Amino acid sequence: MVEGRWRTAGRALLRVIVVWAVSTLTMLALAGLLPDFQLQSDDGDSITRTAVTAAWGAGAFGLLTALVWPVVVRALLLVSALVLGLLVFFLNGSLLLIALWLIPDGRGAADLDTAVVVAAVMSAVASATSTALAVRDDDAYRRRLSRLADRRRRRRGEDGGRAGTPGTVFLQLDGVGHEVLRRAAKDGVMPTVAAWMDESHRLTPWRTDWSSQTGASQLGILHGSNHDVPAFRWYEKDSGRVLVSNRPASAAELQRRAVQRTGEGGLLTVDGASRGNLFSGGAEQVAVVLSVAARRGRATRSRAGYFAYFSDPANAVRTAMSFVAEVAREIGQSTRARLRGDRPRIKRGGLYPLIRAFATVVERDVVVAAVIGDMLAGRNAVYADLVAYDEVAHHSGPHSRDASMVLERLDRSLAMIAKVAEHTPRGYRIVLLSDHGQSPGETFEGAYGLSLKDLVRAGCGLPVSRRAERSKRGAEARDAAGDALRSALHRRVAEEADEHPAPGPDPIVLASGNLALISFPDTAERLSREQIEHRHPALLSTLANHPGIGFLLVRSEEHGSVVLGPGGVEVPVTAMADSGPLAVFGRGAADAVRRSDSFPHVADIMVNSMHDPEAGTVHAFEEQIGSHGGLGGEQSQPFLLSPVDLSAPVADGAELVGAERVHRVLRRWLRECAGPQVPIGSAEASPPDRAA
Repeated sequence: MVEGRWRTAGRALLRVIVVWAVSTLTMLALAGLLPDFQLQSDDGDSITRTAVTAAWGAGAFGLLTALVWPVVVRALLLVSALVLGLLVFFLNGSLLLIALWLIPDGRGAADLDTAVVVAAVMSAVASATSTALAVRDDDAYRRRLSRLADRRRRRRGEDGGRAGTPGTVFLQLDGVGHEVLRRAAKDGVMPTVAAWMDESHRLTPWRTDWSSQTGASQLGILHGSNHDVPAFRWYEKDSGRVLVSNRPASAAELQRRAVQRTGEGGLLTVDGASRGNLFSGGAEQVAVVLSVAARRGRATRSRAGYFAYFSDPANAVRTAMSFVAEVAREIGQSTRARLRGDRPRIKRGGLYPLIRAFATVVERDVVVAAVIGDMLAGRNAVYADLVAYDEVAHHSGPHSRDASMVLERLDRSLAMIAKVAEHTPRGYRIVLLSDHGQSPGETFEGAYGLSLKDLVRAGCGLPVSRRAERSKRGAEARDAAGDALRSALHRRVAEEADEHPAPGPDPIVLASGNLALISFPDTAERLSREQIEHRHPALLSTLANHPGIGFLLVRSEEHGSVVLGPGGVEVPVTAMADSGPLAVFGRGAADAVRRSDSFPHVADIMVNSMHDPEAGTVHAFEEQIGSHGGLGGEQSQPFLLSPVDLSAPVADGAELVGAERVHRVLRRWLRECAGPQVPIGSAEASPPDRAA
């Protein structure tokens, strides 16, 4: 045993010496390449003396990085993530200047900008060298992970008594549909997923609610209820405000309502961690979670995950380099798309390359690092959302080469997490799932020359934007919409209305992918079809008969709520089946519409775009050529990829429908992993899963 400890200590010392030597050589090379970086006195030094100076500097820089850096980054947690990512380079350079100041006889000197470059290169080289040495020694790698896990458990006051029970990691691939995942595995794009599907996991499709978007799906999955979430954004007449799922205040309110409705904290209340999500799931450990973004406190601070990642300056260097590469990749891909004349296509300039790089690089790296930290700490349940694919698919298309390349990189992250699971203090079952898919198609405005908002205002006889008046293809839309629209479009043109107008007679039109909600804010109750037709006789017929619209949902005083389709089709919701105007939207469409119709905050008019079942296309009412939010195509068909040693999500022949049922399945799996001695909510009281 003593011999083994000496061998371990010897290997650790050898790694330190090798990293120090490589850092010294790197510093010497940079001193020769950069004229403003000095390691010699003004009179010149021998090669030996210069090497000793470099060794001093490299050693001092390494010690400062190890001792000072974590404290500095923790002090900057209140700084925004993007600002922190920029500051780390200047802080790293400052540490190098201090290290040079510590060299005897003042032989080290550099300008701040040069120090930033030198520090970045040295951090990257030292990290790469250390990692390469550890990876080559599997035993050392395993022991290092175990020591880190033991240290974190001691900080949390745990004795590791539950280490014999497996934990569960839920990884959400945002926006990846069932068919997209299946094809990516089959075509070799995602080899890790393909291996799981062949050897250890079962793939199960599930069906979303009408609102096929992250706000509704993730709220249902993590908190067991997505009641009264009719879309990604909607107007509430009783409060006079617009709720948007990805705004901190709205996310916090939606989470509060879900907890109040279920009486439970969420899926992750028992030693759980929530990473990169809209909602916390009741977890004590949160990082980059929107619903708690405004909170303060060490345990609930949403930016805590950035400390865990940026406490290693080499992480900042690697992420920054990947960030720049991703920005360049997006500019190149969008340029090639324009040169090829790809259709459909939307504008991808402005800040979008930076937004894409943040989602596909920074957020991915931080979330993956947080998940690995949770596993090393032995936490019971972890739920993390990786949003990279969803962001790219919106702008490049869900089946594009751009999106496929993102899936390749996500697969590498999954492989890394699976590798770490081999060295964690407790076993982990990894469950892969998605919250929705995406459906391709040209935007509504791109196809018909005017936005849905302009179409609604025209149908109401209100002024429309100048863009719609001048649009070449506006004539096509006007012909399709009928005589009332044609006359309305020739009225006086006004400036674009405010997105959130004060209560008044003008309609509020909010888009959520290919689902849109039209509300009249001057009435407290949900307007009926008869009231709408009395106010605006041409509006409902204009919308229902437009070729870009599949169906409408409105309340009728005579028949209750009804679905309106082209050609005067009208079907009461109570008698509705997956036929008539809903036939092209597939199985379960009628039930999904009925459920949304029961929500207190359903809009006066709910609009779902057309759907071509052969091409699988829809028309987003936003600037997206890959969209989700309503019914139609792959957007309503996410997946659940679970280990075969967990019980089947549903019985053979049954269908898994709705995010709330997915929540019950995940709760069941947590009970199976933890055993009866660990309470996991009250899922036993939930009704059994059944076919739709």
